[in-house]
Amino acid sequence: MDTKPLTVDGFLDTVPTRGDAPYTARFQLVVSPTDDVVDDVIWSCTTSKPGIAHALLTEIQPGDLLHVSGLLTQPDSATEAARLTVDSLEVLATAPARALKEMVLDRYGDYVVVFDADTDAVPVFTALGQWVGTAESPDAIGTLIEIHERVNGGDT
Repeated sequence: MDTKPLTVDGFLDTVPTRGDAPYTARFQLVVSPTDDVVDDVIWSCTTSKPGIAHALLTEIQPGDLLHVSGLLTQPDSATEAARLTVDSLEVLATAPARALKEMVLDRYGDYVVVFDADTDAVPVFTALGQWVGTAESPDAIGTLIEIHERVNGGDT
């Protein structure tokens, strides 16, 4: 695999997720090299920097404009996607606040969930702000919380 340093500005496309290893995160960045939407590129990104992963999972929101630097890994096969491993991240601009009517926060004991009218997926956090995961639908929230408590012992 071929790697090269890369620095780009782009918008966070979706809610970041935990990576496969502790203190890592995965996210997608929309990079617009021109003003034409047809030229937009979506970069699959990862980071193993604990501070960046924490910020992505707790503070940074979809739509935020980010300045990232890292190593771009070109795969050996054309069927595989390139991946940007991010070593530094700066928030250049936050996304405009969404109307409150589109999102609702709800409490499930020691857990907080975010209902969004645009999607069935429900992000789940502990009341202390620790990322738990994304329930595929509101019906799956209880199962996700139960698994989290079995694995982590509740709100840690």
